Amino acid sequence: MIEKGRIGVHQFTILTVLFTIGSSILIAPSGLAYDAKQDAWIAAILGLLIGLLLVVLYLALGQRFPQKTMVAYSEELMGKWVGKAVGLLYFCFFFLLAALVLRNLGDFISTQVLVDTPLQFTHIFFLAVVILGIRNGLETFTRTSEIFLPWVLIFFFLMFILLPTQMKTSNILPILGYGLKPVIRASIPLIGTPYFELVIFLVIMPFVKQTQKLGKSFLAGVSIGGCLIVIISVLSILVLGDDLTAVQMYPSFSLARRISIGSFLERLEVIMAGIWFITIYFKLTLCLYASAVTLGEIFKLSEIRQLYIPLGMSLVVLSVIAYPNAAYFIQFASKIWVFFSGTFGLIIPLLLFLLAIFRKKTVGQ
Repeated sequence: MIEKGRIGVHQFTILTVLFTIGSSILIAPSGLAYDAKQDAWIAAILGLLIGLLLVVLYLALGQRFPQKTMVAYSEELMGKWVGKAVGLLYFCFFFLLAALVLRNLGDFISTQVLVDTPLQFTHIFFLAVVILGIRNGLETFTRTSEIFLPWVLIFFFLMFILLPTQMKTSNILPILGYGLKPVIRASIPLIGTPYFELVIFLVIMPFVKQTQKLGKSFLAGVSIGGCLIVIISVLSILVLGDDLTAVQMYPSFSLARRISIGSFLERLEVIMAGIWFITIYFKLTLCLYASAVTLGEIFKLSEIRQLYIPLGMSLVVLSVIAYPNAAYFIQFASKIWVFFSGTFGLIIPLLLFLLAIFRKKTVGQ
């Protein structure tokens, strides 16, 4: 295999938590509130439940080929050339996802934090840190995630205990006041981001130490990440209200601004930005890593470190031209991305799983 290192199930859980939170923690409440209004938190729960079903599918597929990458068993199930074509499509998906995640970061910094900083400079600087993180392999940057996860959880806990004085329970009433249809409609984009994107862990699973706890680890990580999205959605509605949450590009950032204890504990939105940088760093790192591993498997490379810089340079360009402005991104994320990611997150994995069942007598593990 290309990757020689191995990670434990505990580390795998941490990666799934950070990836699930990713960029969704900052932008998801806005999209949920736009359609579901005060029931945004119910839409978040529905999205999580469907996400857990997708995880079951990925586990069923990945555990049939515990020592093989997605490209390897795609070739085994579909034939060499069709399998390579599927692998190439997944490379494009992972690479495009990396570009969109990087652009999310750039837009946030250029509009909220460092307004006069050029977008390209932000992308290059952050991507350089990502490349430095993955050059030493999966095992190294996964160990780093163990250091940062507690800080993410601590800040969420602080928000939970410091915001109650500003909450209005009337903001979430009436429950299901507009019926179930808006809730279902609001949950669809959330399924696209981040739950369909969890297919990326089919690239990571062969490098996890194989134990019977792998399935529980995957489900636990997605559950924790999904619950944090539900919590931030509830807090956004309770504090900001559904109208203000829906029109805010980054409602959780605005939420952190509301924290004020006396005159000494304020401006905590900077900490929120820092926490978001951590989660988006690991999501972007996994996307770039999966892109390199998939490309390396397609061309049977023995080493992929030499791919990081060329891919990174291409990623900077793609992230700038991927969408022209924030309005285009909102339209793309809410109307198009779910169908695009659903092709790779549901249709192709389901097809591979059905082929594996059909060819169970000829396909070895």
